[in-house]
Amino acid sequence: MSDKYHHIIEESKVVADDAAVSAAVEKIIAEHFDENNNADVYKFLFNTIDLTTLNATDSNQSVAKFVGRVNAFDEEYPQLKNVAAICVYPCFVPIVRAVLEVADVEVASVSGGFPSSQTFPEVKIAETSLAVEAGADEIDIVFNVGEYLDDDYESLCDEIQEQKEACRDSLLKVILETGALKHAEDIRNASVLSLYSGANFLKTSTGKGYPGASLEAAYVMAQCIKEYYEKTGTKVGFKASGGVSTTEDAVKYYTVIKEVLGEEWLTNELFRIGASRLANNLLSDIVGEEIKFF
Repeated sequence: MSDKYHHIIEESKVVADDAAVSAAVEKIIAEHFDENNNADVYKFLFNTIDLTTLNATDSNQSVAKFVGRVNAFDEEYPQLKNVAAICVYPCFVPIVRAVLEVADVEVASVSGGFPSSQTFPEVKIAETSLAVEAGADEIDIVFNVGEYLDDDYESLCDEIQEQKEACRDSLLKVILETGALKHAEDIRNASVLSLYSGANFLKTSTGKGYPGASLEAAYVMAQCIKEYYEKTGTKVGFKASGGVSTTEDAVKYYTVIKEVLGEEWLTNELFRIGASRLANNLLSDIVGEEIKFF
């Protein structure tokens, strides 16, 4: 089969051999991790967190309390920059928008049949539209892995583009679910298709049902973002999510992005980590004692 979707994949020069990717990541971490493992980087990483609550037990009260801790952080730690965003289910966007008092923290919402992407396309578009209307600055949708595996790239890309339109001025993050894709070649292909469909961010994982983020996936995705930038002049962000809970983990992702994409990507407008546990661990390492703030 030959069409425009297969053509843009075939044009990509990003290395998609699993062994080569693993070796490249191992080399980057061995050579550069130590230089980045310091308090200044910890502070930066804290400011890249999409503080996330995506639980069956979430409620209006629990989400309001969750947001209240973000508000309180500014008062209790004025010397530190706050998290980048609060990420919730779409129905809780109005609560976050109503309770949030911190100007520099964005409101993010998962959408599009999260976490499986298995629902009617019309429902996905409606959910995204409603989340944006309710005040979401950023929308995290899931790449349709089933359509990808069926080789139905046209339907897959149309779906991403339609949700991009539904976002209006809000950012669109496309979650590749790299733990389901597994191999570097498929992660490369999914990255390319998402980039050319209008993604503002590539995100690794949902953290639900499949293995979460991996450094190897991050490396491939970052290489695709770099190639896309060199071809189009458009900068697309990267988000690691799913199991990134320790300071060491976060510094490793920082190291990979810094080495592949450069310091231009070391801003929370282009680099994020989706996490719930990481915030307390980073804060503890910054302060020098165990902190359970969130």
